[in-house]
Amino acid sequence: MKRIGPHVSITGGVQEAPFNARAVGATAFGMFTKNQRQWVVKPYDGATIDAFKKNLAECGYAPHCVLAHDSYLINIGNPDRAMRQKSLTALIDELTRCGQLGLSALNIHPGSHLRAMSEEECCILIAESINRALEKTAGVTVVLENTAGQGSNIGYRFEQLAMIINAVDDKSRVGCCFDTCHAFAAGYDIRTAETYRQTTAAFDRVVGLRYLRGLHINDAKSSFGSRVDRHHSIGEGALGWETFRLFMTDPRFDDLPMILETIDEGRWPAEIRRLSAMAGGTEQQAL
Repeated sequence: MKRIGPHVSITGGVQEAPFNARAVGATAFGMFTKNQRQWVVKPYDGATIDAFKKNLAECGYAPHCVLAHDSYLINIGNPDRAMRQKSLTALIDELTRCGQLGLSALNIHPGSHLRAMSEEECCILIAESINRALEKTAGVTVVLENTAGQGSNIGYRFEQLAMIINAVDDKSRVGCCFDTCHAFAAGYDIRTAETYRQTTAAFDRVVGLRYLRGLHINDAKSSFGSRVDRHHSIGEGALGWETFRLFMTDPRFDDLPMILETIDEGRWPAEIRRLSAMAGGTEQQAL
């Protein structure tokens, strides 16, 4: 089955996330592990950890249906050594938090070279940071998200993701998240059956679908190949509903968390219903 849901709020504590997901009819969800605008946040207490696990089970979510997301402050490819270490420390903390909550994956944006080094050099620094983070933690997979290529962000080419993965020592704890909006903005077309086939084949050839741990299902305000990261509600942007029908009917993505980061929370229940109906071949009944 397709597991679909939004990136939900953790206002009131991470233990509220499962209830927020259930409220919109989600079968998977994304969440931050802490306030993503702060470098340092107090550790979880035992009551918070126990409440999260209890609520997750009560709401019917298996841990692999949750794709946690790290703070946007983190840049483990930062050319500045001190800032890269600060980011590494924060990444280790977030991996530790995922482990405490019983979650198996942490989605990260690979990093940015800040125009102070080559893209290849930045990829190597990112891999080195991941290796150090994995040495300090256990059980949680680092999931690299493809980017739109805005600014100096790494990860907008499949080859960059592959370069990072190839330099990670423990291949069992590294994976990828495929963001539809980012791929489109980076120049990978997924709007027709043929271009969808070509793009997914390219991803499999260069990176490997075996590394896929989740998807971000977003329409795009930005134009094809623009390298501008602007999400839109499903069906309202340049991709359109037919693109998402291709993803929903592709059995290779069964049981992976498919996370909405679309811009209108009020549309989340309807988006989930229609996407789920597409996956089940019952779209007409869902409209």
